[in-house]
Amino acid sequence: MPPTARRVLMGLLLLAAAGFARLGFWQLGRLRERRAGNVVTAAARRAPPIALTPALGRTDTLAEYRVVARGRYDHAREIVVRGAVLQGVPGVRLVTPLLLSDGGPAVLVDRGFLPAPDAVTVDAKGATEPGEVEVSGIALPMPAGGGEPLEHGGRITWRRLDLTGLRARMPYEVLPIVVQQGPNSVAPSFPRRAAPPPISDGPHAAYAVQWFLFAGMAAAFAVLVVRGNRAGPRPPA
Repeated sequence: MPPTARRVLMGLLLLAAAGFARLGFWQLGRLRERRAGNVVTAAARRAPPIALTPALGRTDTLAEYRVVARGRYDHAREIVVRGAVLQGVPGVRLVTPLLLSDGGPAVLVDRGFLPAPDAVTVDAKGATEPGEVEVSGIALPMPAGGGEPLEHGGRITWRRLDLTGLRARMPYEVLPIVVQQGPNSVAPSFPRRAAPPPISDGPHAAYAVQWFLFAGMAAAFAVLVVRGNRAGPRPPA
């Protein structure tokens, strides 16, 4: 390989190694942020359950806290979140507005998973819970936007919960959280309640190792290029 080409290749390899290393350190930073957030989440879940009442005031700070609410479900405005999968089985998630007993805004309750062959079409008539109910679960923040509502079989389905889109369709105020109802021994088989989202470090450590390996490989190839350049061409025999 000509010397100029070797120098260009070595420079590109060193540049790639630096870029890979930077991505590795970025993932380590993300890992530190994730662990700091995990400490806050774990503390919130250990706290005593908070009763959702109109007198509570702001609820957007309740993310990851255990909450309890009493009221009646508005099944007429039930929300179907399409594209769910549970243990390889396609289905939907059933989210129902709960009208609080003490009046005030409604809170959305993720009541769980219902199987559906196409992950869209579902008959939720058998999943109604009439009368006053008490709901306990984890409060999770509700994203704004990206709901992508679609009409299918006379029912609106959503790609995900969308606070802005849902508030525009509801005749009453909706709190900016969704209660993920936890499993219990008296709950029906379906909707299948979901366990709280796990607290974990995520994939950041593995990604960091991956990027550092790429950086090491690129640097090693650069060293091989330098050594090959120093060795030079062999004289003819």
